[in-house]
Amino acid sequence: MYETFLYGNETAKNLIIQPVDERELESIPKEVEEIRKLTGTEDFALLAVKVNNWNIDLSPWNAPAVFGNENFGDGAEETLKYINDLAEGEYKGHRIVLGGYSLAGLFALWAGTKSDAFDGIVAASPSVWFHGFTEYLKEYEMKVGTVYLSLGDKESKTRNAVLSTTDACIKKTHEILLGQGIKCSLEWNEGNHFRNPEIRMAKGFAWALMTQKKGEYNEQIKRNP
Repeated sequence: MYETFLYGNETAKNLIIQPVDERELESIPKEVEEIRKLTGTEDFALLAVKVNNWNIDLSPWNAPAVFGNENFGDGAEETLKYINDLAEGEYKGHRIVLGGYSLAGLFALWAGTKSDAFDGIVAASPSVWFHGFTEYLKEYEMKVGTVYLSLGDKESKTRNAVLSTTDACIKKTHEILLGQGIKCSLEWNEGNHFRNPEIRMAKGFAWALMTQKKGEYNEQIKRNP
């Protein structure tokens, strides 16, 4: 059901796992290069996990469509099982960061409440507007101690009633995680949801890798010009 593609240093003990679709897969080499630039190291590998149905494979529960006619499914449990099996099997002993963009970012946050297999979570422009998600976070605490969040400063500037709540939802998510004692950074990027996603992902993964390396919490990370 899933395909995996490994990039970077295959012998590294720092492993990034990122669920992607076919389109995102094409930009992963650029993302890896950006992570190298930001961290100044090649001590990491990135495992891209290609999903087949974005709205089903990454959704934690059924929810109505927000745009178009395609509803959200509840396939996240199966996707997380696959990723957990990798983390506890082939990649056992690695320092693992799970992250994603958009709905994959929401999946990463949700996965962090279900599994302690990860050392960090990265959610760039995550779909935190997803029906019932912030309420879910209040009840089910994060099992991962380090979380990076980011959002574009124009993502809420839309006539879509649900998507227009994104700013408020990311701020609430940040507040909830801080309240749980999580080391959580929230960074704002310029532009809408579709601007430079691979750069936004690279910045998040760089923050997570450097936080692990230094063993400390950094509220700010290096910003791209």
